[in-house]
Amino acid sequence: MLFFIRRLLALIIVLAALMTVAISAIYLFLAPDLPDTTTLNNTQLQVPLRIFSAEGSLMAEFGEKRRIPLEHDEIPEQLIQAVLASEDARFFEHHGVDYKGLLRAVYSLATTGVKAQGGSTITMQVARNFFLTREKTYLRKLNEIILSLQIEQSLSKNEILTLYLNKIYLGNRAYGVGAAANVYYGKSIQELNLPQFAMIAGLPKAPSAFNPIANPERALLRRDYVLRRMWEVGYISQQDYLTAIQAPITASYHSRGIEVYAPYVAEMIRTQLIEQYGEEVYDIGLNVYTTIKAKHQQAANKALQSALLDYDKRHGYRGVLKHISFDETPNQETFEQALTAFDTIGPLSPGIVSSVEASLGEVYIKSVGIIELKLAPMTWASKQLSTNSRGKNPRKVSDVLSVGDIIYVTQDQDGQWSLAQLPQVEGALIAVSPHDGAITALNGGFEYFQNKFNRVTQSRRQPGSGFKPFIYSAALEKGYTAASIINDAPVVLDDASLENEWRPQNYSQKFYGPTRLREGLIHSRNLVSIRLLRDITPAYAIEYAGRFGFDTEQMPHNLSLALGSGSAAPWDMARAYSAIANGGYRIEPYVIQRIVDANGKILMQSQPATVCEACLITSDDQVLEADNDSLALKPAERIMTPQNNYIMNSMMRDVVRYGTGRKALALGRNDLAGKTGTTNNQVDAWFNGFHPELVTISWVGFDSPKTLGHYETGGRAALPMWIDFMRVALDDVPESPLIEPVGMITVKIDPYTGLLASPDSRDAIDETFRTEDVPTHMVMPSNYISNGSTQESPSSVDLF
Repeated sequence: MLFFIRRLLALIIVLAALMTVAISAIYLFLAPDLPDTTTLNNTQLQVPLRIFSAEGSLMAEFGEKRRIPLEHDEIPEQLIQAVLASEDARFFEHHGVDYKGLLRAVYSLATTGVKAQGGSTITMQVARNFFLTREKTYLRKLNEIILSLQIEQSLSKNEILTLYLNKIYLGNRAYGVGAAANVYYGKSIQELNLPQFAMIAGLPKAPSAFNPIANPERALLRRDYVLRRMWEVGYISQQDYLTAIQAPITASYHSRGIEVYAPYVAEMIRTQLIEQYGEEVYDIGLNVYTTIKAKHQQAANKALQSALLDYDKRHGYRGVLKHISFDETPNQETFEQALTAFDTIGPLSPGIVSSVEASLGEVYIKSVGIIELKLAPMTWASKQLSTNSRGKNPRKVSDVLSVGDIIYVTQDQDGQWSLAQLPQVEGALIAVSPHDGAITALNGGFEYFQNKFNRVTQSRRQPGSGFKPFIYSAALEKGYTAASIINDAPVVLDDASLENEWRPQNYSQKFYGPTRLREGLIHSRNLVSIRLLRDITPAYAIEYAGRFGFDTEQMPHNLSLALGSGSAAPWDMARAYSAIANGGYRIEPYVIQRIVDANGKILMQSQPATVCEACLITSDDQVLEADNDSLALKPAERIMTPQNNYIMNSMMRDVVRYGTGRKALALGRNDLAGKTGTTNNQVDAWFNGFHPELVTISWVGFDSPKTLGHYETGGRAALPMWIDFMRVALDDVPESPLIEPVGMITVKIDPYTGLLASPDSRDAIDETFRTEDVPTHMVMPSNYISNGSTQESPSSVDLF
């Protein structure tokens, strides 16, 4: 017996030695080709690109994987316990490989012939997830074991656990427990309760099979198993266990909530970052903070959509989307099936008419149910015959709709539904801080996912009369004043650069004779602008407009320039009008405030040229001091004299008070300025307006240029959009008086001649001049411009 025992011990020792040699040989053979586990110390998890508003509200997320990386101390202890209980109860006892678990796996394989249990520890799963594939082979398992041992030498237990809980896939594009809490419960991980922790902890084994949304029955069994294991290993009491297993499943799918809808802005930024970082931008966890203000953006979206829907209603109804005939009485399932091919577009919800009476119709709305459509808000829906003509107004609902019609409807703020249609016309709106160019709102069209063309940046259209302020400002530089007289009279132009003889007219097709510049701009008199441009020359006007950022290559070198026949995008107009709003400085619009990487490091911080009085610079343009101690300001370039800028502001405020922009008086403010823009045949409609704190440009037109229709001027088609937006944007902004700079003087003038008024004049009005431009005579000047002939620009005599 003793001999047998000795032989057995010797055999065991030999086998152990052989096994040690075999393991060492395997390690020496495999280890050199395995990845370096120390790289886990600097792991960069794949985190999507996220874009935020100025306030930090989510605007967009790009990337296939939803992940919210967490530090170890951010992960609730009870969740860690749930994961350990179900995945690796001896995690803090073993050194990466749980030999008991491996023996159980070997025994299972030997007795059943099935590789059902892998014996994987959390460390082994980290090795597999970061370095290996998921194929079930013995070689992969050996590599997994070796890597696990190496990982345990490189990282602490808490670091391994944190990597695991941030890396694992948990279904529905959720990677890591932070994302899983958001996806399944719409909460942060810290807000979950015990049954919810157990539900998430049960997912790593099989995210699809135990998914609480797709397979709630199996998910419940798995959750209860996790809870039982937590009780068995002593993490929770029996009472906690019994209470938790009674809890119902509360999981449902939660998409990452977009808090500020600005898809055109998000796409601009995504495109820029792709050019800068390549495709990896979707995975490296960049957080982009923009200048967009949530309140402004939401107002811009609503204002643009409302303006286009209102325009559409003025031009009649083009008809229903589709008509469906039912063989049997339809039910909810029938309606939902009929609406499958129709999506909600912006404020437009698809519906199917279920019943029609004389003054009332019932419509089944997709995912809502039956709603009522009354006749009163449907009277606009006469048949559209052409852009400028329409049929008779409907007298009853059946004149427009019948049962089985698929239509669009909208709901107002009072909950009332009305008939609508998808506008064919498009629009754009951009709002900019004139002090540094920060874009606070941008909307490039009715609905991005219907048409992704960004009309703010990509559409170059004729600015029309919106370009006139820059002609007028150029004329002021040439010695004109707001009181200079130009004859608003017919003229025939036979310019070699024009294809045909040109007989320009005013929009009203009337002529008003001698007109002061101020009146010419207020009422947008075309003949005044043309004669003014002819005197200062197109070449000078183009050079001057270039200072405001206009592309001079897009401007005609003829007198049609006076009517805005060049081309510009709303972005360009915002930049140009900002100089008038901010006192005469050129700024550049920008939307990215800063870019921060996944570790919180700032990769880029915008430093825009800024209108500031205290900026001190060296000869090489490096800022030395600024009125903001935390960030040196780059001073903006002055492109208008303070006096020129003041006069232009004064005249453009009068455009709102008395002229083509007077609808803006509905805002009840005295500090608004702007200029309408309407191109030939009403193809483009603009309103370019501003407050000293905010410049906003609105545009309406068709993507394929054609007339908007009779009377669809900038004041009718585009100005309402501007008003609706500014009503919200300026809600808490105080009135800003127009402050007169030095070198100016206000005197009484005769409104008909622009000269000093006689002391007894009853018609005298106030006008402000540069001190060197004040008129000295009370008689008609010899250089008066009349009958289409242009003499020298008005002379001036210094009073002092």
